[in-house]
Amino acid sequence: TSISAIAQSGKFKSEVILETKLSCRAIFVDDERVWMGMDKGRYGFYDKKKDTTILKEIQSVNRTNEFRSIAGTKEAIFILAVGNPAMLIRIDKKTLEETVVYKEEHEKVFYDSMQFVDDLNGFAMGDPIENCLAFIKTSDGGKTWKKVNCDVLPKVSEGEAAFATSNTNLTIKGKSIFMVSGGKKSRVFVSKDFGATWKVYETPIVQGETMTGIFTADFYNEKIGIIAGGNYMNQDQNWANKAITKNGGKTWKLIAENEAFGYASCIQFVPNSKGKKIISVGGTGMFYSGDFGKSWTKFSDDKDFFTFRFESDKVFYATGRNKLVRFQME
Repeated sequence: TSISAIAQSGKFKSEVILETKLSCRAIFVDDERVWMGMDKGRYGFYDKKKDTTILKEIQSVNRTNEFRSIAGTKEAIFILAVGNPAMLIRIDKKTLEETVVYKEEHEKVFYDSMQFVDDLNGFAMGDPIENCLAFIKTSDGGKTWKKVNCDVLPKVSEGEAAFATSNTNLTIKGKSIFMVSGGKKSRVFVSKDFGATWKVYETPIVQGETMTGIFTADFYNEKIGIIAGGNYMNQDQNWANKAITKNGGKTWKLIAENEAFGYASCIQFVPNSKGKKIISVGGTGMFYSGDFGKSWTKFSDDKDFFTFRFESDKVFYATGRNKLVRFQME
């Protein structure tokens, strides 16, 4: 594959790994493979050593299902479909055997994001069915999942939900779980004890309409975090759409007001950068910051990326519309 001209800035090199018709908002990078949860009831992976890509149709779902959440343990990859019915599939890494480990049927069911803490404990969150965000968990490595009762979880307001743009509504660092909402209200839900107790914090991100709010979040550690998003209906809006916390989500400060990117679908801290370096992708292109998000450089005009994840502090894989691309930073 040739190095493409996706990255205009000299700081980044890019290589197209795969080009085919797909939509992908869920990517997971392990040592050997880059896994993708996709549209049309499919998942796929790129084998780094063999330099081959395999796309497969999941047997137990129909072709209209879309997998927008992905997570992994040593032994298995888990993909979770948005919409009704919610289907959570375990894929054995060695045999690629598929098992449905959780199913939930309800007209309002819509799961947004999933993450494992370690090889036993995992969590997934979704839009409210009752008056709390949906929250399910496993403590046996994903073999069985239980829905957490609304009594334990914070109440949501009318019209407050979440967006499944890049599997980044749920972040876990240390013992802290961070969940973000959007819509009529856009807040951050924080638990410091793996979900036993919760606090909810207001954010300065644009909110109040159906398609406004936080679309993506990342935490560098239990203290430093970033939220981004904006107004999906006005993707050029580059104010009230990105903010930083340095106290674990209690207070947020807007950054790069009226500058840099508009609508963002995925934001991630560069590993081993002390939280200084950040990359964002979305409706106005790809951007890089080296100063905690104060200033940003656009390194690509490409608006077709929905999500990305780092393999190391130099390499990340990005996907979205019709391609998977490997980026290398100088």
